[in-house]
Amino acid sequence: MNRKGMILGVLALVLMLSTSCGQKPGASPGPANTGTNQGSGVTDPQVTDPSQGAGDVDQPGQSSAAIEVYFADEQMMDLTKLNREISFQADGDKYLEALKALQVSGDSQLLSLWDKVEFHKAELKDGTLTVDLSLPDEARLGAGGEALALDALRNTMFQFNEVEAIELLVDGQQVDTLMGHVELEHPLTRN
Repeated sequence: MNRKGMILGVLALVLMLSTSCGQKPGASPGPANTGTNQGSGVTDPQVTDPSQGAGDVDQPGQSSAAIEVYFADEQMMDLTKLNREISFQADGDKYLEALKALQVSGDSQLLSLWDKVEFHKAELKDGTLTVDLSLPDEARLGAGGEALALDALRNTMFQFNEVEAIELLVDGQQVDTLMGHVELEHPLTRN
């Protein structure tokens, strides 16, 4: 084998190794549940904003995942799906990062239904994702907004195949209704 062929072979090997080592493990979201309780439709403009919710994924031990996040239109009649990239240290952290992605739409035409909510934890155990949050008065919405907020939460979190149910807690306690209008199931399940 001549010198030129040997150099090309080494370069090809280095290229193959560098592309396979650069892949990062992440969640592969399953199909999103796009149904809504109030008959609202979900539109899909396929907008991707990697700066929202994404950190520096080149840090050691950091993973990333492409997820779908849902926001309301200005009239609070329908949900719109946006694609986002989230980053997280441990696999269990991806759920809290997905919830945080619900808080900033990054689009002046879309409203976050969760922007004033404080998420304390999101832990998955035996298929049930327990979400503990605080809900200040300014985070409360009317009946239609509350229903859309719950649909946005369901659609976002049920895209993770391992999440079979969501237990919503307010300050560590089960509540009958999140904002006073829509009765909560304990836990919320896939439709």
